[in-house]
Amino acid sequence: MSNKPKTKNDTAWEKIFDKYNIENEINKHGFYEITSEHINEFREARLMTKFDHKNSLPQLFEENSLSILPITRGSYVIAPFEAYHVIEKPTHQVQKLSFPDYIQSINYENITSEATAINTAYVAGIFADFTGDEELLPTVSGRMGSDVFDFAIKNSINGSMKQITVTNSQIEIDGGYEGLNSLTLIEAKNSISDDFLIRQLYYPFRLWQSKLHKPVKPIFLMYSNGIFRLNEYVFEDPANYNSLKLVKQRNYSIEPEDITFDDILDIYKRVNMVDEPDGIPFPQANSFSRVINLCELLYENDTLTRDEITNNYDFDTRQTNYYTDACRYLGLIDKRREDGTVRYYLTDKGRSLFSSNIRSRNLKFVQWILEHKAFYLTFKQSLQMYGIPLKDEIIEIMKVSNLYKVGSYSTFFRRASTISGWINWILDLSR
Repeated sequence: MSNKPKTKNDTAWEKIFDKYNIENEINKHGFYEITSEHINEFREARLMTKFDHKNSLPQLFEENSLSILPITRGSYVIAPFEAYHVIEKPTHQVQKLSFPDYIQSINYENITSEATAINTAYVAGIFADFTGDEELLPTVSGRMGSDVFDFAIKNSINGSMKQITVTNSQIEIDGGYEGLNSLTLIEAKNSISDDFLIRQLYYPFRLWQSKLHKPVKPIFLMYSNGIFRLNEYVFEDPANYNSLKLVKQRNYSIEPEDITFDDILDIYKRVNMVDEPDGIPFPQANSFSRVINLCELLYENDTLTRDEITNNYDFDTRQTNYYTDACRYLGLIDKRREDGTVRYYLTDKGRSLFSSNIRSRNLKFVQWILEHKAFYLTFKQSLQMYGIPLKDEIIEIMKVSNLYKVGSYSTFFRRASTISGWINWILDLSR
């Protein structure tokens, strides 16, 4: 059994599995069909069935290699499906495009929603450049029925293929753009993730592939901190859910002014040290990009609970704790208790980030990282060595930095990964 903290979804699914003997039914038949009415007995089905990332799956699903897919407007199938796709390692090259001067209704320096990210990408010509079709026009978006189609999906335990029939399941298309030669379907996320639910591309693809005589291009878009990352996939066998293959990947940004190494050095030379925050663990959050992204998500949502962060974004419960603590360590977010539930929110310092352009925002992050002694001394040593120090060297720096509740070697070692990760993020800004 997992020792991760349980979410409300975990508890509710345990009760459902117990009432309907689901584990035994899956062992006997290979799958189990359940209606939203039965799920609603314990918790709202819309909260209990939306798992955009593998990390978000309830513990019972994770322990038994299970996933859940909709098959009608009000029913689902649970089985050991290979339902998710691990996102390929991105290229670090970023292509810069300009933004029309006359557009005033979009602030591309402060994108706070997936809808705005899509509109910005379209107006800036990102989709046209990526697809090679300058005649793209917005045509389909929003919620619609899937019609009827069959497909095969891989069993995540034994590799066999299971046949599924979908009948008018609800789908949602974030953006659809048709050009002379193809229809581009966009699935957009304003959060950083390691994988995605294939269904979000596959069901819209199957619907529109059956209606058109031109190719349908499924594209997965991630936006965070000024970078639009686009992955185009093809389903090599349209009747096979797991046949997707990456055919193109590019990163874009909109006319930012470059950050130079001299900009970073200037901050380093004039930064003032601050005391370590009392009562907040030293960060164990290796990806600083995800620290930024959590701030973006809180700016969009005002407040989020631990379960909301865990269930809606690509965090497991431990990562949610680690990354919220990392943001608290920098003074960017805080937490309060409302009706017995802890809610996280941006501090005034955190909210101030979003009144700056992205270049200024990133330089502020550099300052706030280097204000802490362990990071400052590691950066200083990086300059002297022309590279990131080894873990044991970082640990020696940490030992003289008066860190809160970091005592054992294993704890030092784990936290040293965060320091090297954040210093790498700083150095990458000028590369």
